[in-house]
Amino acid sequence: MASLSKPARAPHPDPAVEWWRGAAIYQIYPRSFMDANGDGIGDLPGITRRLDHVASLGVDAIWISPFFTSPMKDFGYDVSDYRDVDPIFGTLTDFDALVARAHELGLKVLIDQVYSHTSDEHAWFVESRASRDNAKADWYVWADAKPDGTPPSNWQSVFGGPAWTWDARRGQYYLHNFLSCQPQLNGHNPHVQEALLGVARFWLDRGVDGFRIDALNFAMHDPQLRDNPPAPPTDRARTRPFDFQRKIHNMSHPDIPGFIERIRAVTDEYEAVFTVAEVGGDEAEAEMKTFTHGNTRLNSAYGFNFLYADRLTPGLVCAALAEWPDEDGVGWPSWAFENHDAPRAVSRWCAPEDRDAFARMKLLLLASLRGNIILYQGEELGLTQVDIPFEQLQDPEAIANWPLTLSRDGARTPMPWKSRGQSEGEGGFGSETPWLPLGEENLARSVERQDADPASLLSLTREVIALRTSSPALRHGSATCHADGALLRLDRVSEGERIVCLFNLSPDPLHDIPIPQGETLCSVNSVMSDSLGPYGALVVRV
Repeated sequence: MASLSKPARAPHPDPAVEWWRGAAIYQIYPRSFMDANGDGIGDLPGITRRLDHVASLGVDAIWISPFFTSPMKDFGYDVSDYRDVDPIFGTLTDFDALVARAHELGLKVLIDQVYSHTSDEHAWFVESRASRDNAKADWYVWADAKPDGTPPSNWQSVFGGPAWTWDARRGQYYLHNFLSCQPQLNGHNPHVQEALLGVARFWLDRGVDGFRIDALNFAMHDPQLRDNPPAPPTDRARTRPFDFQRKIHNMSHPDIPGFIERIRAVTDEYEAVFTVAEVGGDEAEAEMKTFTHGNTRLNSAYGFNFLYADRLTPGLVCAALAEWPDEDGVGWPSWAFENHDAPRAVSRWCAPEDRDAFARMKLLLLASLRGNIILYQGEELGLTQVDIPFEQLQDPEAIANWPLTLSRDGARTPMPWKSRGQSEGEGGFGSETPWLPLGEENLARSVERQDADPASLLSLTREVIALRTSSPALRHGSATCHADGALLRLDRVSEGERIVCLFNLSPDPLHDIPIPQGETLCSVNSVMSDSLGPYGALVVRV
């Protein structure tokens, strides 16, 4: 249970601070949000129909995962037309209606941009592979075979196997850091950069408020095609050839920040546009800070500090926050505990019997972090990872690496809007046979069941986000982090406000805790005068 002293409806944040600084962003995975036409796949009209729910959370913006024209080999991250909507999701008119409705509700709209690769069905690649001397011959990364016919380098793809595929049309190999049907754009080519910046302008002209840029540190490669060195020994299981290398030549090229500055110059032509990069890999922290340094690059970046962590510990939280000190020139972080690529956090970080209590503590912790926070659809309901049988898997990575990697499908299951046996198809999703099963456990956590229950996690989400929005210290103040065993303490400070946040990250009670005196803004899971119950948490204004 939770106790809060603030109303659910919070005032708007300080208008003198950029709208995105400290924003709460809600990620929507279109295939799984709401199906408006009953074909089993979520779509843009479905999103529009359910935007009232998102607005009721009090978030500042939505981020919509790819909905562009695509053969869907990687579910939209293999783009074949950057400037159109795939028919399974609707039309450009549907997108315009979505943006208009979101803006009516006070929600900013962020969309994905995939600048590192396209689908092999994209017109650019079709032309590029046709010959070695056409206008787009060097828009992708092509290279001759070694004298013995083997690939130009030892680079490996994220999804398994060599990052090079032979193409008989050109008699050369092409690079793909992901699936073989996702050829790598040559980000060094200024004509490629101009084309991608034109894509950004196309969507900005349609009213979007910003971009989440996918896999940005893959945008450029080492033109010398030098082999990657082996990775040092590790105690972590290696399930893919990709894991055996230090990825220093196929990604993270030092010219990427120059392209980022060109992106920022375009977005600066439009008012209040927000950019956030996804950055993974061995050097993610350094790259995130490089990509966001100063006022000429991206506004924010997020990595995988929490998304792939198998445990949530005070040390993990403090280490992540320490990478982003409140100093001039240091960028602004974004944080996510869950997304479409990572298993649900409540299934990774606690025992099944503790999930309800843990989800409350986790939500309050996320809302207390310095930076932007990203909630993945269903996180406000406490959705768990669904176990998808092999024969129902859709995720190409999971199929290729079965059973050694957790399927991304388990976190991509459709939103449960209603309980079983009611209208609008399975779980109110809109179709009788959704593209993935919803999962029995998640049906019991439907929006309908939680919406009117003041003790539900959904109600707590609304209250906690309202608290964050109304507090300058929580939204954009400085942060000091202290770890002591299972106890995590965050001190959030802004001009005129100081807030202390205490979290017990264990299933056992913590006694003899020095509880600060002041106004209790929120408490969850049995907080006493000198103790925190299992997964107990407390936020106090002192």
